[in-house]
Amino acid sequence: MNDNTPTSPASCCIVGGGPAGLMLGYLLARNGIPVTVLEKHSDFLRDFRGDTIHPSTLEIVWQLGFLDELLAIPHQKAEKLFGEINGQEATLADFSRLPTRCKYIAFMPQWDFLNLLSRKGSQLPGFTLLQNAAVSGLIEEQGKVRGVRAIIGREKQEIRSDLVIGCDGRNSLVREAAGLKIRRFGAPRDVLWLKVAKLPDDPEWAMGHRGPKKNFIMIDRGDYWQCGYSITKDSMEALQQAGLPAFLHQVAEASPFELNRLQQDIADWEQVKLLKIRIDRLEHWAKPGLLCIGDAAHAMSPIGGVGVNLAIQDAVAAANLLSIPLKKGTLALKDLQKVQRRRTFPTWATQSLQIMIGKAAQKKRRKPPGRMELWLRQRKCLPFLFGRLIGIGFYRELPDDRLMASSKKHQ
Repeated sequence: MNDNTPTSPASCCIVGGGPAGLMLGYLLARNGIPVTVLEKHSDFLRDFRGDTIHPSTLEIVWQLGFLDELLAIPHQKAEKLFGEINGQEATLADFSRLPTRCKYIAFMPQWDFLNLLSRKGSQLPGFTLLQNAAVSGLIEEQGKVRGVRAIIGREKQEIRSDLVIGCDGRNSLVREAAGLKIRRFGAPRDVLWLKVAKLPDDPEWAMGHRGPKKNFIMIDRGDYWQCGYSITKDSMEALQQAGLPAFLHQVAEASPFELNRLQQDIADWEQVKLLKIRIDRLEHWAKPGLLCIGDAAHAMSPIGGVGVNLAIQDAVAAANLLSIPLKKGTLALKDLQKVQRRRTFPTWATQSLQIMIGKAAQKKRRKPPGRMELWLRQRKCLPFLFGRLIGIGFYRELPDDRLMASSKKHQ
């Protein structure tokens, strides 16, 4: 094809209406690319999703022009993250020195964030969100992915597109159907999520690790506490066999809540949700006509709560790198591979840090702290360093202003 031949923008089908999928759909549509986002559920209402919006994501939303709309949604702010170490409260991360407009983590139900993204996307020509759309397989022809097969409502349909992007999470059907190889790193712990009603005289904690065993986390959700209790990998069945009363005794020992309060709020195992933690990443994120990003490309541990924000940064990088070849109709595998190359280091570095922290937490203390540990404890700069790593990450992504400026000419 002659490079001077005018072409229509290539179309994109995004599988998964989570933070990465909706952010990427919005950005591509804003840049003039026809986008269809497929979400298998009828709404975004899920308990115990990643509800943290980090300073890096808030900065992206500010640049896109709707930060005020986002912050108008009820939320809590955490300017610091606290933990209990050796029976004393300590600051684990401090965001006050970040080079961002919002120097805090915003806690809000993820469905509110997703509803806002979908509304902003629906205002753009070329953006289509299809809900109740469960993908069942890929369409592959002549060695290239050409679209997906899906059940929309109760009807089987084919959605053909020039590019399929898997944003469908750690249990991604897209990456499984594409046969992409996964490197698994395991994890020594799982997390049990539960809700405890908030009382008027409860302390005002936004988020923190509490309890002498450091295996209990609580997040302020306004009228209730979202609590996570860390357990040994694959020990859920044994806990259930021991019975709910014994389990609640364990939680009471590690948490600031009295046993009778837990018993009032948690009456059966249906109110205890298991999150199986795993850390993995794809060897190759792409094949002709297909790309995976976010948890579909790299499942993260809950440590630091950074998974959602890494996924959104993947989406920004993908939009920046793919918009021009999509517009020109020249998209090739090498363009998709550029996304992986750009996002490899922050993915590897974050997962390596999570693995290191997880292993350190499993070690039993057998001797007094060494010189290095004592030195680290005395460094007042560490909360700011961890604030940087948690709040922004190892690499920062922002929407390309040049793409947004050029796209406005077409709207």
